[in-house]
Amino acid sequence: KPQLVASNDRFCRFLEEYCPVVTETYYPTIWCWEGRVQTLLRPFITSRPQVQYRNELIKTTDGGQISLDWFDNNDSLYYPDASTRPTVLLLPGLTGTSKESYILHMIHQSETLGYRCVVFNNRGIAGEDLLTPRTYCAANTEDLEAVIHHVHSLHPSAPFMAAGVSMGGMLLLNYLGKTGRDTPLMAAAIFSAGWNVFESVESLEKPLNWLLFNYYLTTCLQSSISRHRQMLEKLFDMDLVMKARTVREFDKQFTSVMFGYRTIDDYYEDASPCRKLKSVGIPVLCLNSVDDVFSPGHAIPVETAKQNANVALVLTSCGGHIGFLEGIWPRKCTYMDRVFKQFVQAMFEHGNKIFSM
Repeated sequence: KPQLVASNDRFCRFLEEYCPVVTETYYPTIWCWEGRVQTLLRPFITSRPQVQYRNELIKTTDGGQISLDWFDNNDSLYYPDASTRPTVLLLPGLTGTSKESYILHMIHQSETLGYRCVVFNNRGIAGEDLLTPRTYCAANTEDLEAVIHHVHSLHPSAPFMAAGVSMGGMLLLNYLGKTGRDTPLMAAAIFSAGWNVFESVESLEKPLNWLLFNYYLTTCLQSSISRHRQMLEKLFDMDLVMKARTVREFDKQFTSVMFGYRTIDDYYEDASPCRKLKSVGIPVLCLNSVDDVFSPGHAIPVETAKQNANVALVLTSCGGHIGFLEGIWPRKCTYMDRVFKQFVQAMFEHGNKIFSM
């Protein structure tokens, strides 16, 4: 059984009644139970539901642009009125976009419930041009704030939630820690977030983890900016950036410099959501596996979570990073997908009962 960590008895009772998956035994796929295997295989094993998006480019105050992919769900039987159709904002991982299988599955789950989804693609990675020499990072929430304000302004009467995966979850937590209750979001779901960036990069720099994940992730980061080299060369030594062989080296030469941090340690401290968890002001459910090499179990802020009545952690012993595969042949639904579906449905349809239970 997963460990459910929450200081608020009413939140616990609410989850047990309306999101019972968090109390059920999670049985990982028997032939890939180890965390690294789950992490590596999930993108290849899980299916990719067909989703038709409507793309929207919105301008930012600094002259940049952000690509949003909308799944309007205009055929929704449960919510035919678009003005009040519940909306879920989805934040993919570090180099992820609306095409990731875990995002497609979240949209598929939302479609069956009648909800609308919008995917926040970070600057420059979804095929759109970079109009300014600026990309994104886990600590800077300005673009996310702009997107949340934009989506809410289009549908002010619609219930509004967000779900973030990996770095998307870190960004969402940092935003919630900054805004407290002053947000149009009614709740949020976080999956496989890296809670302490220092611990995450240290784990990823262990020899086997570097070989399996770190080097590949670094090349993905480099690939995501190489298309914009002409724009970025105005501010960065791109030859040096492209020589990075670890995420830490990339962040030292590129990310921390771009966002004005004096040192990489200053950036990593600011990017670590564990430091802002106390300030979260809306109900948040966070799912982590303790065998996740991207977010080691010892770095999950269990004691801090117990100090905030708005926060619930669900911790599994297996599942890896965005893995949570279950069943003999885990093509379709994962444990993470089931947690997502039940939690968003619980909040949209019964959220007002949290404080009365």
